Order: sequence, then structure tokens, then C-alpha cells
Amino acid sequence: MATIRKSARSTHPAAERPHPDATRRSQRSRQAIYDAALALVGEVGYPKTTIEGIAARAGVGKQTIYRWWSSKAEVLLEAFLDLGEQAVQAQGQEEPYAIPDTGDIAADLKAVLRATVDQLYDPKFEAPSRALAAEGLVNEQLGREFVAKLLEPSLQLHVDRLRAAQAAGQVRPEIDPRIALELFVSPLAQRWLQHTAPVSYAYTDTLVDYALYGLAPR
Repeated sequence: MATIRKSARSTHPAAERPHPDATRRSQRSRQAIYDAALALVGEVGYPKTTIEGIAARAGVGKQTIYRWWSSKAEVLLEAFLDLGEQAVQAQGQEEPYAIPDTGDIAADLKAVLRATVDQLYDPKFEAPSRALAAEGLVNEQLGREFVAKLLEPSLQLHVDRLRAAQAAGQVRPEIDPRIALELFVSPLAQRWLQHTAPVSYAYTDTLVDYALYGLAPR
């Protein structure tokens, strides 16, 4: 039996060679495209980034990109999502992220907004974040995907933390958490996107204080 099997293999030498792993090759191409898209947006800006440029930078054919995506905006959105997943993996987070609950709602919100400031000014995140936010204003489909895949999960974390604060008696029970979170998240986004003023830890701490304690004399 062993001799027969050996003879069969020698008759068909191609059978001895392992077949290329198409899935692995495809994933390598995707990652190269992600990296190229993010790099180009950071270097030349979104308007000057093209499918042709991404393909050349990634070392793939333009047709490869169009087989998976229909526009550079779609490429960038997926690349940005992948970047976020890599950041989570790098931090060794196995459980879904949640805003910490130390029992102090003000401290917890200030901590997460400070982390948001750091990310907004991280060169890896800033250029693609601005590009996607701006393009989403004129591209309705992309805008909806940007909100659903990137913004909504983050906003839900704030909702969950505010509901926990309501249960603990730290926030009035009749407050709508979704509206409440906009008191500190929306001003931060506007200031960062429109460059109306510097964004700092002191600024986000003040946003939380204003949102939680109001403007009226106490």
C-alpha cells in the first residue's frame, strides 16, 4: 500500500505542492489597501487621495479595489474600522469595552472624554476621522454607515453609563440619556471638526460639569 501511494504521488508531482491559500492572500491584499488608504489620507488629504493612488501604494491592481469597494470613501471607512479593531487588540481587550463605573459619574465621563481627546489628536486617527465626517455630510449613504458603524456604538456606551448613574440616583430618573450625552459629546465634536477653539482636558472637564450641574446658581 505504501509503495502504491508513493508511486501515485510521483505520477502527479503537482499534487505534492501545497495550493496557495487564496483567503490568506486576499486578507494580505485587503490589509495593504487599508494601510495605503490611511497613509495617503494622512499625507495628501482626502481630496487628493484616489483609488489609483491607493492601488499603487498597496501594490495591487485597481480592479482589485473595485471588486470589493465602489469608492475611496468606502475603502477609508472599512480601513478606519479595521484600525479601531487593531487598537482594541493591541490593548488586549477580550471583553466588549464599557465606560468604567467607579461610582462617580462625573469622574468617569471626564476620563472617557480625555481619552477621546487623545484619540482625536492621534495622527493615525485624526485625518481619516475628519475625512469621513466631512464626506458623510455630502454622501448620505456613507454618512449613515459612519454613524451606524462608528458613532452609534460609542454613543451607546455613554447611554449605558448614564443609565447606570440614574439607577444609582446620581442622575434624575426622568432624564433622557440620549439627549443628555449630547450636552458634552456634541460640543466637543463641533469644536474639533470646525476648529472653533482648542480642545483640551480642561475643556472636556468643563463640558461634563456644565452638563451634570447646569448653569443656574446652586
